[in-house]
This record gives sequence, C-alpha cells and structure tokens, in this order.
Amino acid sequence: MQRLEAYIRNIPDFPEPGIQFKDITPLVKTPAMLKLAVHQLIHPFLGQEITAIAGMEARGFIFGSLAAWELGIGFIPLRKPGKLPYDVESMSYNLEYGSASLEVHIDALEQGDKVLLIDDLLATGGTAAASCELVEKLGAEVVACAFVVELDFLNGREKLSKHKIHSLIHY
Repeated sequence: MQRLEAYIRNIPDFPEPGIQFKDITPLVKTPAMLKLAVHQLIHPFLGQEITAIAGMEARGFIFGSLAAWELGIGFIPLRKPGKLPYDVESMSYNLEYGSASLEVHIDALEQGDKVLLIDDLLATGGTAAASCELVEKLGAEVVACAFVVELDFLNGREKLSKHKIHSLIHY
C-alpha cells in the first residue's frame, strides 16, 4: 500500500484550520494507481456473493463504479438530496463539521441483495454508517465496507462495528 500512499497528498488547513485533507487526486489521475486501488479494494471479496456496489457521492462514485465494473455487477449511487429524479429513501447524519443527508432510489436494491459499500475515506464514520442504514432500509444486506483511506485516530470504525471493514491505507 506504500505505492498508493505515495499518490495521496496532504493539504494542510483544508477545509478548515487544523485539518489535514487527504487529496486522492494524484492517485485517480494515475491510471496504474487507480487500477491498483480498485483491485485492492475488491480483492478480499472475490468469490463472495455480492450483488451490488454502493458508493457515496462524490468520491465513492469513482472507486465504487470501477469496482462494480470489475466485478460485473451493478453500481448504486447514494446521492446528496435533490439529485435523484425518482422516489427516494433518505437518511440524515452528522458530519465532522455539520450535518448532511443521503438519498437512494427506493427500487435501487431489493430484499436479499448483498452490497459492498465503497468510499474513498473513513473518517468519523457518520457517512458510512448512514449509508449502511440506507442500504439496509431497502432490505439489502451490507456484506462489508471498503475504503481507500482510513483515519484511525477519528475512530470511525466504531460506528461500523457490525460490519466487516477493509481499508487500504491507514493514517
């Protein structure tokens, strides 16, 4: 994972003073590193029954859609409010610096679907926990959650304690 870590840059004091933002832009613009990240995200789950990948807006779309394509399964976008044109189910949650909501089409998943949730970063776990709840609200099962980066010191893993977690890079 050191190869991947070399393509993540720190941006100090973004989005506010004291925060070290982990910028994945160098990683996603480098084809070999993007491919490596996607392969490493899905590797532990090869051979398992997974019927869909869900990814959170926006960076979860990058890794999630590529992972779904690699596995030959569907991608379910978990969107910010007001972005989906059909009937939605929604979930609100707290962030490090405020609150937010995610939405999904009510027919995006079905009872018995087995979902791998993918995002770029696990921080406090609020977004991921809300995403898991949203997927489960539709009757699907969250098989595991996979992240490119995990900020261990924020203990986001605790909010996902009932789910298997796979992170490539730990800070």
